[in-house]
Amino acid sequence: MVKHQPLQVYERQLCLSCITGIYGCRWKRYQRSHDDTTKWELLWSLILLFTFCLLLVWFYFWWEAHNDYNEFNWFLYNRSGEWSDGTVPILATTAAGFTYIAFLMVLALCHIAVGQQLNLHWLHKIGVTAALLTTIVGVISVNQTWWEEWDVVPISLQATGPFLHIGALAAVTALSWIVAGQVARSEKTRFQVVVLLLYLSVLLGLYMVPLSITSPCIMDPASLKQRPDVIGHQGAPMLAPENTLLSFQRALQMNVTGLEADVAISMDGVPFLMHDHSLQRTTDIGKVFPERHMDDASLFNWTDLRQLNAGQWFLKDDPFWTVHTLSQREKDMVANQSVCSLEQLLKLASLHNSTVVFRLRRPLPEHPCYHSWINDTLQAVRHSGVPQSLVMWTPDEDRAEVRQVAPGLIQTSVKKQSPHSLHQHGISRLLLRYNQASTQDIREFSQSNISLTLYTVNEPWLYSVLWCSGVSSVSSEAPQILKKVPYPIWLMRPDEYCLMWVSADLISFAVVIGIFIFQKFRTSGMRSYNPEQIMLSAAVRRSSRDVNIMKEKLIFSEVSNGVGSAEELYMENGYDYYANQGIRQ
Repeated sequence: MVKHQPLQVYERQLCLSCITGIYGCRWKRYQRSHDDTTKWELLWSLILLFTFCLLLVWFYFWWEAHNDYNEFNWFLYNRSGEWSDGTVPILATTAAGFTYIAFLMVLALCHIAVGQQLNLHWLHKIGVTAALLTTIVGVISVNQTWWEEWDVVPISLQATGPFLHIGALAAVTALSWIVAGQVARSEKTRFQVVVLLLYLSVLLGLYMVPLSITSPCIMDPASLKQRPDVIGHQGAPMLAPENTLLSFQRALQMNVTGLEADVAISMDGVPFLMHDHSLQRTTDIGKVFPERHMDDASLFNWTDLRQLNAGQWFLKDDPFWTVHTLSQREKDMVANQSVCSLEQLLKLASLHNSTVVFRLRRPLPEHPCYHSWINDTLQAVRHSGVPQSLVMWTPDEDRAEVRQVAPGLIQTSVKKQSPHSLHQHGISRLLLRYNQASTQDIREFSQSNISLTLYTVNEPWLYSVLWCSGVSSVSSEAPQILKKVPYPIWLMRPDEYCLMWVSADLISFAVVIGIFIFQKFRTSGMRSYNPEQIMLSAAVRRSSRDVNIMKEKLIFSEVSNGVGSAEELYMENGYDYYANQGIRQ
């Protein structure tokens, strides 16, 4: 008895060859493979899927963390002592890695869609491993050094959740074509049941996701409160050097209602504006006093501080990539900025009837003003002539004495407390980071007549979410951007959102059912035929038109009982050798 291997037909399929060539480096004349994917390759497919999901979350995190890029760079500066934009390499590598992994995912789905065996090339396996390990290291690093920034994810979902749901629903609905094809082609009932149950579970979960989506922007527009006031954090640091008079003047040009600054006290008792503990980053201390460039800023007297230039660093480092937008006149003004005193800021605010909030930093124990820092600051407030009702006082130390000396100051706390505790201490305002107050907290403080200011808010989406939440004011490094937000980015009535949600689910369900029916109908007549027979018949029919499309190869294997004729071999396997006019002996 002689057995033979059926005809194997090679076809020119450029698209299929490119897919398998890029994914598995199989560039030769392609032969369809109907073998199952090996367990080893299935494992790599799962690793690829996990890497894609992890990179998707990582990319989303850094996209939404744009609000706090300056904060991240400042963290890096405190660790390294050198100012640089550390977000650029992170964003570049994340974008490149995500694009690469997403491309491999598309190729893998194409393999599954056409029923081809997955065989990821070893170079791609190295690339996937590198992308996975790099992302894991990045997640761990952020978790250790910048852990509080993870709060931006649930907050950002309040702004993007409804739209991410629609996108995910569309993607999973589109995947039904591949899932339906796999179920229809498979002859294993267990495989069909597992795949179908898994897919339907994911789909049903997506249908129910809106039940867990809560956003303050899903509300009746009639209940929307007035636009939150904007306070210029360190002035307008994207347009001029931070904590300089020019920066605060630029902020006032953006219609801010208040100014915020960080205050230190010099050796001779003059409160001045400085964010860092040292003068190295924002002044030319290295040129004027090179031997003291690492000293604490409060260890200089006011005369020495006035000798420093506080603007040239802005032109050199370009911390917000905005220097190119400045005219030559503006650059000249920036280059001539000096360290600003608290009294100068208060006079400027009084002239424009603007609120001032400052964080006072207590000097070192060996500082001569260590015990008199509160009185020195109050004296600067009185000498400036600014109305006390425009000054938000934040230090908790000696608050009772401060209230007696200057009863008109707005008592403000930078520590989150209950409304009852705040009222007990005579505090009417609260200054918190935006992730420290939930929508419920904002409403609770508003109902208790506690004015809440959240910092630092630079992105329109975050400003919109806080606006819908009912916050009274925000502190921003980008007042020029928030100025262009006259209304929340999106606002939707609950009934409108419910209609959008239900409609999307119904459309998705109808499309999925239609795809499964079509795939079942399309493959219903194919199971009774051997794949090689189908390909042979197609090749024979086309042979008269284009002989270059098909090449035939007969392989005969001899076993112990001898060799049979070609005619017997064809008849044995259901082929009519003499009836096929496209085949010649």
